[in-house]
Amino acid sequence: MPVTLSLLQFPLSQLQSLTLNGSSRPSLLRKPTAFSLTPRRTALPPIRAMKSMQGRVVCSTNDKTVSVEVTRLAPHPKYKRRVRKKKKFQAHDPDNQFKVGDYVQLEKSRPISKTKAFIAVPMPPRNVRKTPEAVPEDLGLPLESQKI
Repeated sequence: MPVTLSLLQFPLSQLQSLTLNGSSRPSLLRKPTAFSLTPRRTALPPIRAMKSMQGRVVCSTNDKTVSVEVTRLAPHPKYKRRVRKKKKFQAHDPDNQFKVGDYVQLEKSRPISKTKAFIAVPMPPRNVRKTPEAVPEDLGLPLESQKI
C-alpha cells in the first residue's frame, strides 16, 4: 500500500517518467528547499551603480583618450571622518578637444578598449562670474519719487 500512496502524490506526467525498476529522475526525488518556496520580491528596484562622474583632465597626450582624475569624499573606515579619495579613469575623447585642467563629465558606455569604458563630455566652466544683463534705464514708467 505505501507504494500506491506515494504514486498518487505525483502528477500523471511525472508517473510516466518513472522507470520499471522503481528509480526515477533525481529531480523528482529531491526535497523542496526553503529557497524555492520563498516568493521572489520584485517590487524593489535593482540597485544600480553611479553612471556618471565629474573630474579634471590630468593627461591628454594619447590620441582620442584623456586621463581624468575623479575626487570623491568617503568616510574613513576607522575614524568615520570624510576623507578625499582620488582615482584616475581613462575616457574616450573622439575629437581630442580636452586639454589638461579642463573639467569634464564621465558618462558610462560600452567598453571601448581594455581600459576605457567612459566617454568625456564637456561641462560648463566653474566659478565664472556672470555679467549682469543690461537693464534699460528708462522703462517708460515714471518712478514715484519723480511724480509731483
